[in-house]
Amino acid sequence: MSLRQRLTAYLLALHGLFFVFTVALYRSQPWLFVTLEVLLLASLAGGFHLMRRALEPLGYTQRFHDLLQDQNYAARLKMSDGAELEQLVQQFNAMLGALYHERIRLGEQQGFLDRLLEATPSAVVVFDFDGNVSLLNASALTLLGLAEAKGRPLSAWLDGGGPWSAALTGPARARSVNLIVQLDALPLGESRLLGDPDGRRYRAQRGHFFDRGFARHFLFVEELTEELASSEKETYEKLVRVLAHEVNNTVAATGSVLDSLLYYSGQLTERDSVDFSTAVVAVRRRNASLGQFIERFTRVVKMPAPEPRPTAVRALLDDIVSLYGEQCRGRAIDLGWLQCDDIAPQLLDQPLMEQALLNIVKNAMEAVDAAIRDGACADGYIRLALVREDAAVRLSVIDSGDRLGDVPPHQLFAPFFTTKKGGQGIGLLFVREVLSRHGFPYRLTASGDGETRFDIWLP
Repeated sequence: MSLRQRLTAYLLALHGLFFVFTVALYRSQPWLFVTLEVLLLASLAGGFHLMRRALEPLGYTQRFHDLLQDQNYAARLKMSDGAELEQLVQQFNAMLGALYHERIRLGEQQGFLDRLLEATPSAVVVFDFDGNVSLLNASALTLLGLAEAKGRPLSAWLDGGGPWSAALTGPARARSVNLIVQLDALPLGESRLLGDPDGRRYRAQRGHFFDRGFARHFLFVEELTEELASSEKETYEKLVRVLAHEVNNTVAATGSVLDSLLYYSGQLTERDSVDFSTAVVAVRRRNASLGQFIERFTRVVKMPAPEPRPTAVRALLDDIVSLYGEQCRGRAIDLGWLQCDDIAPQLLDQPLMEQALLNIVKNAMEAVDAAIRDGACADGYIRLALVREDAAVRLSVIDSGDRLGDVPPHQLFAPFFTTKKGGQGIGLLFVREVLSRHGFPYRLTASGDGETRFDIWLP
């Protein structure tokens, strides 16, 4: 029973009781009876009027509550004709007006945020309270290639449960999976440099914000390939130039002194002369090796601009097979063609591309040889492929070494990074420079079935 109903019952019961008491005066004092009845009716009417005015604030409160529930902040409560309620109604209307303007402001901010997220070239992924994806901007959809991502955690795509974009197949899907693995493992509050097998690198950050008092996570991924490549190039060019200047000066001076010392070896006794000459020749050889060592670094820095000319790629690769054929046979490695389509001569700088492909095949040969010696590979082979595709020609070097598992993707083409004992970390750096200067897309990746692939697309 509501408060109004209880008050109504109370007034009726009280005045009914008084009415029963006045009935006893009806016979003895009729005029007093009539007077009392009139007073009771007036009292009852006054009680109902006072009850209505007393409960009127509750009515305004209920209407205010209903407007809040309906989120109808543009409506206003009608002003009361009583001065007592005027301040309450004004306060309610002021609160509705503030909520209305706040909604407009938040709507404008949300609209601006939505447009900003769609326009930004960085990928943004926002999660709900349960860790499921609630928002992806256009850049994130393009980068990750997910379809119907909302309502699923990123780990769903690692288990094969999430749907992919129809345009994302084969190596592109493998690249996306590789990136999702790194993003899903990124701890809260950390910013890391990530990479993919195509040589692209990203800065990813996982943060959080509070929504209705609870934390929600988000991922921010920014591609840094060109920026990092430019910065790295400037850094290692300066480093190599300084080293080359100092080392070459020392090597030249040392070589001159050693040549002079050999001139005087004939003035020594025969026994001393032999020992002296042997020691000087050994130092000269080491001095020359040091010069060759620094020359390898300067080749990357002093690389000339490509001069593309029509080149028979098949003939270029056949020369490489002939060059490394004997070395491969001596290591029980089968080097040959997997597929070779008939293609027209391609525009490229033959000396630069030949050197880059020599580096790729040499790395493959060393990887297969190491796998054979470790017992991880019983059938060592290197396969070359020249395949005509829809919009380009794919040149592939495929080996059974399978040595990419322990190498972080973002380190594959990093300057001076190597996993080989005694390696200098400039082989892939040189390859990257040659391919980048030609504008040829490339990818170095493990195929997943014990093979490593280096693919180059010639336009």
